[in-house]
Amino acid sequence: MASNPRRVPPWIVLAILTATASTSIAPAAADEASGELAEQIDQVFARFDKPDSPGCAVAVMRQGQVIHKRGYGIANLDYGILIASDSVFYLASVSKQFTAACIALLVQEGKLSLDDPLSKFFPEFPEYDGGPITVRHLVHHTSGLRDYLTLMSLGRRRFEDVTSVDEVLELITRHQELNFAPGEKYLYSNSGYFLLSEIVRRAAGKSMREYAREKIFEPLGMKNTRFHDDRSEIVKNRVISYMPQGDGYQISYLANFDQVGSGGLLSTVDDLVLWVRNFESNQIGGDGFLPLMKTRGKLNDGSELDYAFGLSHGQYKGLTTLGHGGAMMGFRTHLVGFPDQRAAVIVLANLGTANPAELAEQVADVVLAEAIGESLKRYAGRYTSDELDVTYEIAAEGTDLVLKHTREVPGKLAPLDDAHAFSLPGTGIELHFTADDAGQITACRVGSGRAQNIRFAKDDVSP
Repeated sequence: MASNPRRVPPWIVLAILTATASTSIAPAAADEASGELAEQIDQVFARFDKPDSPGCAVAVMRQGQVIHKRGYGIANLDYGILIASDSVFYLASVSKQFTAACIALLVQEGKLSLDDPLSKFFPEFPEYDGGPITVRHLVHHTSGLRDYLTLMSLGRRRFEDVTSVDEVLELITRHQELNFAPGEKYLYSNSGYFLLSEIVRRAAGKSMREYAREKIFEPLGMKNTRFHDDRSEIVKNRVISYMPQGDGYQISYLANFDQVGSGGLLSTVDDLVLWVRNFESNQIGGDGFLPLMKTRGKLNDGSELDYAFGLSHGQYKGLTTLGHGGAMMGFRTHLVGFPDQRAAVIVLANLGTANPAELAEQVADVVLAEAIGESLKRYAGRYTSDELDVTYEIAAEGTDLVLKHTREVPGKLAPLDDAHAFSLPGTGIELHFTADDAGQITACRVGSGRAQNIRFAKDDVSP
């Protein structure tokens, strides 16, 4: 992307002109495409772009290039420091893909196997009914281990207090039962990824912070990224997070919480762009690294999961996605890639009421409008149910699918996490489309409340 002048929002100009000599205002962050595209993205984040509000750092990539990158709002309300592309956020569960990446690299180095039992690294763990827990189970959230953050909450432990690695290990190993037998189900567990960080330490002979710095962050040039395992450490450009309180905000920040693996990564949108680019350049890990990172988990019955190595496979309006979100304290984070379009949207927020996944989708509607419009056309058509004796018309209008019915006002359909699935907001109606082996949509099943799986055949399927 060509270098563009940094644009300064009008309220910042006003603040500079009216500030006293003792006021320190950081420069605004903006590295963005000019013209209508930038204005449309700015509009998505307009409610954060104020001198008294927490906000977001955003990076947008298309065809492998950064086309928009800037900050909106305030990183630290005490000092009026603006959010910039080098502002350092706590990533929460977006960290998991980096924990999983360390495991993948150790597998390639021959220092561990995904089928190694937990007892190889943690002899203190009890033997569970249903068989041994393996590294693979931890990666894909199929271990059955109870979530340590939930256990801390149920046990009325204060997250504000200092908690050591040994104390968390003792909390997890004290439980003699699992939620289910290993591999039987998928249930998201922070315990699994906390344990993965300790497996890295024991297999590599160094902390995950050191291993990730050596194997991932330094090779990729991610100079402002680290696993934050030292609560006393000074972090330049650190962002503070907030929750709403009355007409303003209150600090929501756990300075003493320094467990890593399930979370704990500090980073910037500048650095995360470099990480996304590695999914094309394959700069680290060799030929087997990226395929392993994208490998979906499987249950004992052979069912395939959407969850891979700290990344979830999904779809948005028919486009293939790969990403992860996070939430901890007042931080809300989301990184989503669109591999077929060589695109990505990164949103890091420091306000607990922000919804970065939704914001990222709104940005995708702007920058991938053409691709989304083409993708939605395959769903468009007339669908008839013999059981209900009714026909629905579904139209592709820009970046939206619209459900039309002769007795109802047309309604925009909202994409669901499942592939080829949409809902009609506020009604409880869901539509799950069926695709043939060639990807052509041939039917859909409609459900609402106590009436489910009603089949609608598409009238105009090409032979």
